[in-house]
Amino acid sequence: MRTVDGRVAGRRGQATRQKLLDCLGEMLSSSPYRDVKVIDVARKAGTSPATFYQYFPDVEGAVLEIAERMAGESAVLGDLVEGRSWTGRSGWSTAQEFVDGFLDFWRKNDAILRVVELGAAEGDKRFHKIRTKTLNSLHGSLSEAIAELQSKGRVDKDVSPAAMAGSIVTMLAAVASHQKGPQSWGVKAAELKPNLALLVYLGVTGRKPTK
Repeated sequence: MRTVDGRVAGRRGQATRQKLLDCLGEMLSSSPYRDVKVIDVARKAGTSPATFYQYFPDVEGAVLEIAERMAGESAVLGDLVEGRSWTGRSGWSTAQEFVDGFLDFWRKNDAILRVVELGAAEGDKRFHKIRTKTLNSLHGSLSEAIAELQSKGRVDKDVSPAAMAGSIVTMLAAVASHQKGPQSWGVKAAELKPNLALLVYLGVTGRKPTK
């Protein structure tokens, strides 16, 4: 691990660097991204702006590192689908557990994902790349599950597995980003998950679930 000027960071330097990232992550949970300043991050970490600049070029550079780490942990999303059954009662359980796992992942990483979504929406290719990387394993696993069902004649041959998987992932990401939004329509939080699971199951299998 190196500093901005190329020097190798020692144990104490690495600890300081991680503390700065941790403090920044906490601040993103309570403050708008563009309001976070280097001096505020440094003060929260108990160090100086000069120290911050030893490890990161600016706040955005540190945010991108947090986002990259989050994207690296997103393989767990693919695990929610890979090797799971989508038939009968077990298929309905798969859909429910899949939605639970996805929303839990989003909730855990909500602060940094909000920044990633904002940057991607504004056309920043760096954030768009991270968003794509975060959702890739999930899209791949879903697409494979649909293709497998299709090969067995359980999904209509006109369905595009990649397009259907992409639609499901996009829907889930949109809902996860605005979990409080449906409440303005009179939708209770407890109603959201089972209805999302139903949409996922229908999208993957083309059938009503066996509950």
